[in-house]
Amino acid sequence: MTDPRILVLIPARMAATRLPGKPLADIAGLPMIVHVLRRAEAAGIGRVAVATDTDEIASVVTAHGGEAVMTRPTHPSGSDRIHEAMQKLDPDGKAEIVINLQGDFPTITPQTIREVLPPFDDPAVDIVTLASQIHTEEEDLAPSVVKAIGSPIGPRRLRALYFTRATAPYGDGPRYHHIGLYAYRRTALERFVSLPRSPLEVQENLEQLRAVEAGMRIDIMIVDSVPRGVDTPPDLETARSILSKS
Repeated sequence: MTDPRILVLIPARMAATRLPGKPLADIAGLPMIVHVLRRAEAAGIGRVAVATDTDEIASVVTAHGGEAVMTRPTHPSGSDRIHEAMQKLDPDGKAEIVINLQGDFPTITPQTIREVLPPFDDPAVDIVTLASQIHTEEEDLAPSVVKAIGSPIGPRRLRALYFTRATAPYGDGPRYHHIGLYAYRRTALERFVSLPRSPLEVQENLEQLRAVEAGMRIDIMIVDSVPRGVDTPPDLETARSILSKS
């Protein structure tokens, strides 16, 4: 049995700028959104649903045995979309932890998804996310690779101080590639979506900085590798190559 206190939500929309219609892109015989759904279900940690504004996506999800919830098309972010989905799916407030799993992570492993849960044993933690150590200069220098900066507080665990597109922190030592999977306490998600966009969020174009600037505690779990996100046609071909061999 999965834990009723945990809700895993996968936001998915068709209107991606660089790869329109990507949730339904075929990868090894299945739509991408179904690959993500299957991996979330395999994690076995809670109720899983796809939050979408598109009937076609919802139909594909339900045809493959998944649960879909329709949300408004006007949401500015995935966090706002999962907040509406949470309210619809769990109006009685039984879910205490809400996981936002991006719908363009078809290669993520179930174990990687599970990694966001242990920090919630500490009641001071509001949000948990993931990162992986950077090992190449290309990752180090690329603004598209968001760097997670934090203070070590345990094995493979940091307390977040900042997130940036710059190459940081300066000097010798590890740098970490942020992975855009978030787990929120329900109360933290409700607070987060009620806040206005913050100055650093706007400047860096990083939504998580809104929480940092509001004084919310984010812990970061360090995992072994970064799941391949699919944002462009070359990304899609890479995912097809990886999953055709699995």
